Amino acid sequence: MDHQLRTPIAANAPCAETPPRQGLVMVFTGDGRGKTTAAIGTALRAAGHGLRVLIVFFMKGPDFAHGEVSAMGTAANITLRSFGAPGWAVTGRDNATHKLKAAEAFAYATDQMASGNYDLVVLDEAINATRLGLLPLESVIRLIKTRPARLELILTGRGAPDELVELADLVTEMKSLKHPFERGITARVGIDY
Repeated sequence: MDHQLRTPIAANAPCAETPPRQGLVMVFTGDGRGKTTAAIGTALRAAGHGLRVLIVFFMKGPDFAHGEVSAMGTAANITLRSFGAPGWAVTGRDNATHKLKAAEAFAYATDQMASGNYDLVVLDEAINATRLGLLPLESVIRLIKTRPARLELILTGRGAPDELVELADLVTEMKSLKHPFERGITARVGIDY
């Protein structure tokens, strides 16, 4: 027996007026794996429904091979830009070049968000850039507060500060319970990056 509820649709039934979409702010943070993966999955879903997507990679420079860029580089409705200096930004080191690249990424993202050309913007590793002092947290907060109302915004990175958690509409914390790195298995091409 079919227990599915079936609602008859009247011929020529008027469609409900769709209110303008309210854009939300999403934060994917935590010490576990999957922050960028969750953001990319959301971006692919959005693009699949015809939304225009911009993904800005912070701190992922010319020596960082991302499979996401290779796979989505020609995808309809998705624009990708990667900013970063060679090597890794590390607390306590001279990160001047990394700071310059973070400023470039932020300026680009700010301009593109204001353009009205995108429905969803992903700022991948922007939280790490603030945590490492490459990007002022106050600037990120101002960007969130002044973004177009319909724009969906995703920020990723470890250690989201309380101010970002408070401003966000959705916060997901990836928590590492077990990781292959603990057994000496390093990051694998195609799976981890």
